[in-house]
Amino acid sequence: MSQNNFVKSSVNTVMGVKDPSHDTTVQTDLANPRWDKAATLTYLGATLAQVAAMTGLLWVMDLALGYLDTAALPQGAMTAIACGFFAVVTLRSRFFSLLDNTRNSGRYQSLQRPGWAPPPLAFPIVWMSIAVLRVVSAYLVWSALGQTFFSWPLVLYVIHLSLGDTWNTIFTVEGRLGAAVPMVIVGPLLSVVVLTMGYFRVVPLAGWVILPSLVWLAIATALCISLWRLNGQEPLYPVISAVEATNDNIL
Repeated sequence: MSQNNFVKSSVNTVMGVKDPSHDTTVQTDLANPRWDKAATLTYLGATLAQVAAMTGLLWVMDLALGYLDTAALPQGAMTAIACGFFAVVTLRSRFFSLLDNTRNSGRYQSLQRPGWAPPPLAFPIVWMSIAVLRVVSAYLVWSALGQTFFSWPLVLYVIHLSLGDTWNTIFTVEGRLGAAVPMVIVGPLLSVVVLTMGYFRVVPLAGWVILPSLVWLAIATALCISLWRLNGQEPLYPVISAVEATNDNIL
């Protein structure tokens, strides 16, 4: 295995990126585009359910640790527990999603891309770096708030992760380039702005640590818009699939 392939394989393993085993693209009916209300409600419901599940997990962590004599734990144990928890939540937040959140590089490689677009391998590397910054910043907030998991800044954090997972489903899994544009703006981008501001209010260092995530998501948003413009400019909402449209016409 070449060094480049080894790096690619290692990074993709950590980030959970896999080569697609089958095409999951929603083939939309662009000749007669109709709003897919069912898909919209599914995205909304799944996002709310994920936020609720992950918020509940924060509460459970505080409840569980409340039964422990943390003072009797070895030095650094609580730091290890917190960092381990935030690492799992950050890297595997999609486990809490009801949507298909397969990470794969096939979608991006299949699209016509602007000249300034990063190469495919850059994404898992950047996201892995962002993940480290997310874990560190969450730990700083947790520590500053008296080692409390169930707090408003960390609830904002799980909301941000949940919105990112829903966007991943829309863009990466289903290939809805149009719907992905408003979703990336009001979802990952807006939520990371709110999250960064919230972290700055609690502990400025955490705000500075998470700031590169905001910068990267701003770039990702610009790229998402460019990909939409270069690949058909489908409507900026979920469009009913061609199969469903055909079945409706038959009925």
